[in-house]
Amino acid sequence: MRIAWAAPYLAALLALTGCGGSEKDETIAATTPARASTTPAAAPANPAPAAQPTPLENDNFVNVSGPLIVEHQVDVTAQKEGTLAKITTEAGARVKAGALLAQLDDRQIVANLEAGRAKSRSIENDLRNWQAEVQVVKADLVRAQRLYDDGLIPQDQLQHAQFKVESEQWDIKRVGELLNTARQEERSLELELEKTRITAPFDCLVARRYAREGQSVNRGDKLFWVTAESPLLLRFTLPEKFIGHIKTGQQLELTSPDAPNEQHSAKIKEVSSVIDPSSGTFDVLAEVFGAHGSLRPGMTATARLQIPQ
Repeated sequence: MRIAWAAPYLAALLALTGCGGSEKDETIAATTPARASTTPAAAPANPAPAAQPTPLENDNFVNVSGPLIVEHQVDVTAQKEGTLAKITTEAGARVKAGALLAQLDDRQIVANLEAGRAKSRSIENDLRNWQAEVQVVKADLVRAQRLYDDGLIPQDQLQHAQFKVESEQWDIKRVGELLNTARQEERSLELELEKTRITAPFDCLVARRYAREGQSVNRGDKLFWVTAESPLLLRFTLPEKFIGHIKTGQQLELTSPDAPNEQHSAKIKEVSSVIDPSSGTFDVLAEVFGAHGSLRPGMTATARLQIPQ
């Protein structure tokens, strides 16, 4: 009887407890979105970079560098085999074109040349003798013709005189060819004699000497290295995008780390019209003008080149 009496009170208590929990859950759910909406949006971690201008648009100057070169710079080699009899120029000397640098032993060639000249003179004298002989037989022919016309000699004697003149003329041509051959041999020996003289090919500085006196050399052996000192040139390459902006005659400033206190001027001498497909560049050649100061071939130079818009 006691349990039946308390049952209505227990049911009412359970109903009140369930209603209180639902209201609490609804309050949390409602307040959570509102709290989240007050949080500011985060900025992107990596913003997109602004577009950068190309070098041509951003800077009108380009710095280039390269070695200073000259057009004439060669190894002087022996033109024939022989023994170096004399060296007349040392490294560091400045010489004019054609100046004697060294001399090969030429005694045998000189002797052969003298013999060749004597042979030419002998054949020349022989030729003159044949020319005089022709005048004699021509006179005989004139006399024979006159005697034949007078009926004093037969026709075969006249023909003999005619053939004699013709024979002498052919002998003159033969000896003339012999003389021409002898003179060509003489000229060949003169050329061989010239090859024994080692000379400067142009106005130059003797930068290096490879050989010494008494040394036996073969044809093609290096004896000297010579270089011109002017004009100084600077060869460099530029990207292909600049090919329409570089013109011949354009000036540029030039300096060298080997001569830091000097500043020089140069101008564009050549601009290649061909692009190297492997590197995407083209060649430019500039020439230094004015006083060179301390600049020398082989030094590294840096030039500041303005790119016209």
